[in-house]
Amino acid sequence: MAEERRGTWFGFGFCGFGQALGSGRGRQVHSPEPLRAPGAGLDVCRVSASWSYTAFVTRGGGRVELSGFAVGAAGGCRDAWASEELLVVLRAGTGPGAGTELQAWAPGSALRGEPLWAQTVPEAEREDGPGGDETQSGPLPLLPCARAYVSPRPPFYRPLAPTLRARRLELGAEHALLLDAAGQGFSWGGGRGGGHGQLGHGTLEAEPEPRLLQALQGLTMAEVAAGGWHSLCVSEAGDIYIWGWNESGQLALPTKSLAEDGKTTAEASGLNEDGSEVKRVARGEDGAPAPFIAVQPFPALLDLPLGSDAVKASCGSRHTAVVTRMGELYTWGWGKYGQLGHKDTTSLDRPCRVKYFVDKQLQVRTVSCGPWNTYVYAVEKEKS
Repeated sequence: MAEERRGTWFGFGFCGFGQALGSGRGRQVHSPEPLRAPGAGLDVCRVSASWSYTAFVTRGGGRVELSGFAVGAAGGCRDAWASEELLVVLRAGTGPGAGTELQAWAPGSALRGEPLWAQTVPEAEREDGPGGDETQSGPLPLLPCARAYVSPRPPFYRPLAPTLRARRLELGAEHALLLDAAGQGFSWGGGRGGGHGQLGHGTLEAEPEPRLLQALQGLTMAEVAAGGWHSLCVSEAGDIYIWGWNESGQLALPTKSLAEDGKTTAEASGLNEDGSEVKRVARGEDGAPAPFIAVQPFPALLDLPLGSDAVKASCGSRHTAVVTRMGELYTWGWGKYGQLGHKDTTSLDRPCRVKYFVDKQLQVRTVSCGPWNTYVYAVEKEKS
């Protein structure tokens, strides 16, 4: 088996607190920049970004490094999840048979002293045989047992119904999105006012408990992503379904706010089949300009340019990023801090390919959005 190529992490967007390691303070990064780790090479395997700081988890020694408003480091960590209220880490317990310990820290604690609270969590139960690992849980905030998750607000430890058999869980500002072992999506939350359609059930009503996304029933999903007030699923076939709030074009639907600023991509650049850019005008079926959409309460199918298939996705507060099967990155939505990676601060209401990775002959493998920034892992393309 060929050895996995070593890649590089890149960051762009808001880094006013120096969130990208080595980037300094008070800057906006409008185009992807390699993360500059302190000291010897820091082999980062996971990035979790909050608004004012970012947590980097390394391979090997399982070290967590914090960068930004919160700084500090700790070893013996399997995973970390950053929020403004809490920094949550999974650490190997001390002593024989100690298991894995879930710890919640104040972000400003520098991971020193004692955590705000700690709890031993059971491991996931795995079945033997083909497909036996399908119930293996994803990263935090879903816990290794796949039967509970951690919330930045009390109660911090929240059990899930055993019948859900969770595989991945994502938290937005006021909602949760879950992918189960069968590839079905569930959502709940919505806030006291009912939210912005981010639950995908066709209404603006809040849901106190996980509810199946009936509009996607019968389709097998491979990825879920939750933004501030929007949601996204990627099917096993590579199709994108997106819904919720469209204030800044994060659903890739025409939005009034961008039209009023003269920045709507109703007249933005697209791609011809040969990859060249072309100006297109968004039109409805009758040829009239497409209507503005503020809220999309049902999942809507979204086509990427050139018919590209999606494999990975992540959502920021009001922007969206998708990785294609060919290793290209598309971004759209709010771009005020350069978080779309297009060398400017323009907001876009349609997917646009990030040319940096194409020009540098890099294949994007994964993407992780913070509220106002974006982190990307990419490897060099194999030479034919």
